[in-house]
Amino acid sequence: MTILSVPPTSDPLRYARDVNEKPSGRAVPEPEVDSTAAPVADHATADKVRIGLTPVPDNGEAVGSGRPRVHPLSALMNAANQRPDVIEVLRRARHQLPGDPAFGDPLSVTGPGGARAVARAADRLVGDNPSAAREIGFGALQVWQAMLERLGRGKGTEETTVMFTDLVSFSSWSLTAGDEATLDLLRKVAKAIEPPIAERGGQVVKRMGDGVMAVFPSADRAVQAAIAAKRNLADITAGSYRPRMRIGLHTGSPREIGGDWLGVDVTIAARVMEAGGNGKMMISETTLAALEPETLDELGYTARPYRRSFFAAPLSGVPEDLRIYRVSSA
Repeated sequence: MTILSVPPTSDPLRYARDVNEKPSGRAVPEPEVDSTAAPVADHATADKVRIGLTPVPDNGEAVGSGRPRVHPLSALMNAANQRPDVIEVLRRARHQLPGDPAFGDPLSVTGPGGARAVARAADRLVGDNPSAAREIGFGALQVWQAMLERLGRGKGTEETTVMFTDLVSFSSWSLTAGDEATLDLLRKVAKAIEPPIAERGGQVVKRMGDGVMAVFPSADRAVQAAIAAKRNLADITAGSYRPRMRIGLHTGSPREIGGDWLGVDVTIAARVMEAGGNGKMMISETTLAALEPETLDELGYTARPYRRSFFAAPLSGVPEDLRIYRVSSA
């Protein structure tokens, strides 16, 4: 809108009042023109306002509106990106690639690691809606994660020894001891059992209240760490409560997914720990077979077959033919 000329007037709001007070359809009287004012251009009067109109093309979009024109190739790619048949073909192709074909879901991208971190960022960008671009991107990250595992920076299906620990009668004690005493004890327990795990190449996967889950690259290191942890724990007390720890070890091929370890072998390790009763150390026959012959002798320990008492409940989630051994000092 361009104002060509507006002469000075004794009532600067006169024009606004004329516009606002006159009903639609009535003519607005022309304001008087001061004869002493400077001449104006022929194509406009002294008190007229010229309003320019933008030409509109046939497609309804204003010329110079700034709207980007969609290229036909871009429109074709966007359409293909959302086609269900294209997405399904790419999903099937991911099953032929190395690594986890479901890589990209919340279960697989939690935890540390470059591929997982990139996958989390990509998931925030592309969202959960199925698309061809999503499948292509996560397929590449799937291969990346598989390569890290083969180089030893991930675990894949390598033989691993899983450890579970638990404090005997901890829950009943903590109910009467209170939060402060409970927290103080848990800190002392962590200082006693976690350093031996790390010193022998183990990794604490997660803490579960009064217990931990850890993984080791070998059965020998797991047994050494377990015995050292129990020795350290013997010096800890909390008033009249002397914590006793039961430990379960099982060797197998669990699956590392998103910083956690899953699979049947993890369940078996937890059940082997439950057989420990009042603070015993238990190992499965697969862990015993994976030990070097001299390991237990050097530590001054022996392994004896575990026999479940007649009144004890059977262990769920454990193969019926799996034998369990109790490890104790010689």
